[in-house]
Amino acid sequence: MQSIRKAAVAGAAFVPLFALAQYPGQVAKKVKDMPDLRAVAVLEWTGEPGKPKACRMVPITVYDGEKLQDAGVYMARPQPLALSGEVEYELKDNGKTFALFDIENAGQEQGTWVGYGKWKPLPAPRPPRATAPEKIDDEFVDDKPVLHRKQHSGDTSGSGSKDGSSASPSKPQGSDDPDRPKLHKKDDSSTESTASNGPPPDPDRPKLEKKPDTAKTSPSPDPDRPTLQKSHPELAQDIGDVSSVSSTDLDRPKLKRGKSSGPGGDLAPTLMGLPPDMQQAVAVSDAKNRPDHPWTFSWANPDDEKKMKAAVEDIARQALGLAAANPGPASAPKKATAAAHRTSKPGTPLAASEPAPLADEQFRVFELAYGSGATMVLTAHSDAPPATRKFVTIIAQPDLYGNVLVLLKSVTDMAHLDETPRMRLVDAVDALADNRGELLFELRGEGLRQFVLYRVYRGRADKLFVSGGGVYGTMSSD
Repeated sequence: MQSIRKAAVAGAAFVPLFALAQYPGQVAKKVKDMPDLRAVAVLEWTGEPGKPKACRMVPITVYDGEKLQDAGVYMARPQPLALSGEVEYELKDNGKTFALFDIENAGQEQGTWVGYGKWKPLPAPRPPRATAPEKIDDEFVDDKPVLHRKQHSGDTSGSGSKDGSSASPSKPQGSDDPDRPKLHKKDDSSTESTASNGPPPDPDRPKLEKKPDTAKTSPSPDPDRPTLQKSHPELAQDIGDVSSVSSTDLDRPKLKRGKSSGPGGDLAPTLMGLPPDMQQAVAVSDAKNRPDHPWTFSWANPDDEKKMKAAVEDIARQALGLAAANPGPASAPKKATAAAHRTSKPGTPLAASEPAPLADEQFRVFELAYGSGATMVLTAHSDAPPATRKFVTIIAQPDLYGNVLVLLKSVTDMAHLDETPRMRLVDAVDALADNRGELLFELRGEGLRQFVLYRVYRGRADKLFVSGGGVYGTMSSD
């Protein structure tokens, strides 16, 4: 019994030593697969596209493969990941890329992060590859006739006389020509014999001597003497370009990186506030190269677009409390003179009054998925002084009977912007990288603004994301 216990104790003591003997060294840490990030931002500028007077990049969302994150705070160290240096954005208009923008640095404006950088044109398209020449098959028999010189079996040369006899060459060919120079191999034995039988060498004749190897015979160099060292181009390339070395964490996921094409122009000054001439464009940065997805909807009949636009405008006027189109003035009183009756011809319709105007109207139609129907967006405000101005935003679709189906309607005024902010359409964008577009709106409140994404699906307009960490106000969906 004691021998079993001793064997068990010895075996228990031997196992750790055996395990230590089998330890291979430092175990490499498994690196998790980095997600394919996709960032969405809005570029705001004043001036001409490509040559802005002032501009800024406002981050909106970062899709990490599972859900949408707020790009203004996502992985901020201290600037968020969406505004890291050398991140490249593609500027899109209705889903089509028209320019690039490289982030150079970032800063905070009124408590929110914005990026500054340079506007770049699209690179020139690559020239088409030169097609290889068509390989000709020697065994292929062409229909074109080919002339061949006839040769007889008795001919010894390429040419013959008219009577069939072979013509003798004017000079012998090959090695039979006595005047042709010939090369002879040098005989080593004859050279040695000639050299031995010849006169002795002249002692005053200069001679070439081999330079002795000073590396072996010369003394050791002076340790205090400066020396020149050979440069290593590969080493200089690694440590010379400081701008290409990133100081961020190596395990930190990255967005699309831009390539520097030179010093370029100076950075445009930052855009402050919300000037009236400010322009906006959707910016997308993706770790993968994805083709453009235009959101333009093509109507089967151009008259359908005019009909739908007029119907949506009537809904907007009703929401703003504006007068709709008047079918005509009231009928004339019975005491009208006979002259008045004679001036109006029978059967002539009365003139209709013009509908109330919609100020700053924007009407766009999108095809948010391949093969889907039309999604109409109208934004406008009443033509009134700023203090009493009202704003309306409508998202609608045609129904099966050709009528307008309202999916979302937001109405507000200047006195209630803190409760219900104004919705301004920016553009459609594929925020989830699923080939389906979302509607991106800017929410302008009283001294504060946010951005919101709406997904239109199955006759509904659902709020998908709101920047700033929460929902700003309430939206009317009746």
